[in-house]
Amino acid sequence: MMKYFFTSLIALLLIACGSEPQRKSVSTLSTFMDSTSYSLGADLGENLKRQQVEIDYDVFMAGLMDGMETEMVKLDQGQRRAVMASLQKSIREKSQKEGEANLILAEEFLANNRKQNADIKETPTGLQYRVLKEGDGASPSKTDRVKVHYVGKLMDGSEFDSSIERGEPTEFGLNQVIKGWTEGLQLMKVGAKYEFFIHPKIAYGQRARPKIPANSVLIFEVELLDIVTKK
Repeated sequence: MMKYFFTSLIALLLIACGSEPQRKSVSTLSTFMDSTSYSLGADLGENLKRQQVEIDYDVFMAGLMDGMETEMVKLDQGQRRAVMASLQKSIREKSQKEGEANLILAEEFLANNRKQNADIKETPTGLQYRVLKEGDGASPSKTDRVKVHYVGKLMDGSEFDSSIERGEPTEFGLNQVIKGWTEGLQLMKVGAKYEFFIHPKIAYGQRARPKIPANSVLIFEVELLDIVTKK
């Protein structure tokens, strides 16, 4: 039911052209209804932003109010499903084109990175890494759980994640993360700090993530603090 609710809500975006919304100032969320209303709006807004969908806010609000308060919805369920199918197809095609272009840029970046930096090493999978500091402890295996500090960036230097900014290290099992991390951390010893340049094929590939476009090279500075559980 909730999935259909969101699908129906997004389907109201079909007449897209982008006028500015009339924002209502919300300084506090003092009731459960406040929190529910804001959460639904924020989740929908983040989803639309991530998929780069433009909307006409007046038309959106008209559709929302018609759906909630009247029986005068201008498009029936079949029409809305057809519009949603068209919208989803458009999003997939756009994502695929962007991913193909990004993969070319990724290959060029990694080829230049290898040629221009003598201290860069590369494994058979395409993982590139630089040793910033060697450690003197044990090395984890792919079934171990580790504790690390890290900063993640894209090719343009923009930061998409950082345990350092959050103020606490992160723990995870090496078999629970992207292949580039699973492989790279096994090269390290506790106390080491490496820089990884992870090819899209051993990262998220064609799947875009929040702040990470499809087929992105992921650049991480990783410090292996401890092996929490060794199996």
